[in-house]
Amino acid sequence: MTSSAPVLTVGFDLDMTLIDSRPGIRATYLALAERTGTYIDADLVVTRLGPPPETELAHWYPAEQVAAMADVYRSLYPEHGVTGASALPGAREAIAAVRAAGGRAIVVTAKHQPNAKLQVEHLRLGPDAVIGDLWAERKAEALRAHGASVYVGDHVGDVIGAHTAGALSVAVPTGPIDAEELRTAGADVVLADLTEFPAWLTGHLAD
Repeated sequence: MTSSAPVLTVGFDLDMTLIDSRPGIRATYLALAERTGTYIDADLVVTRLGPPPETELAHWYPAEQVAAMADVYRSLYPEHGVTGASALPGAREAIAAVRAAGGRAIVVTAKHQPNAKLQVEHLRLGPDAVIGDLWAERKAEALRAHGASVYVGDHVGDVIGAHTAGALSVAVPTGPIDAEELRTAGADVVLADLTEFPAWLTGHLAD
C-alpha cells in the first residue's frame, strides 16, 4: 500500500505581500492620533510595516499605554483601514496558481485575525484559511499546523517564520525590505513580486 503525497500548502503573508495596506493603515493611525490627542507620523509608520502594532506604537506612547493603544488601533481598523487596501499585482494569480497545482493557499499574518479576515473578504482574495496575530518565529505555529512547505513574505520576520517552520522561504521586496536584505536574511528565493510566483511554482514543483 502506497501513501499519498502530502497536499501542497503555501502560506502567504498579508500586508505588503498580498496587499498594499498602506493607505488604510495610515488612515487608522491618523484616527488613533485624533482619538488620543497624540502626534503620530503616519507617513513614517507606513514605511516600516511588518511587525504587530505594539512595536510601532512604542515609538509614540509610553510603555504602560502601548497594549491599550494597540487594542484601540485594532478597533479602529475595520472602519478606517479595510477599504483603503488593494491587492498587489499578482496576488490573486499567485493564490490561483497554488489551487491550479492542487494545493491550498493560506494567509499567515501578524495582523489581528478578525481584521485580516475582513481585509481578505473585502478584496475577495479567497484563501483556504486566514491565521492572524502571529509574527516572526510564531508564524511557524500556523505553518506547521497546516503543513505548509512554502511561505511567501516581504519581511525578514517572514523569512524567520518560514525557516522556523522548516518551510522554503520565498521573498518579495514589495514591502519595506529590499531584495539584498531579504537574501542576506536567508530567503531561499527572492522574486521581484508576486507576478513571478506562478512560473516559479511550476518550476519548483517540477524539480
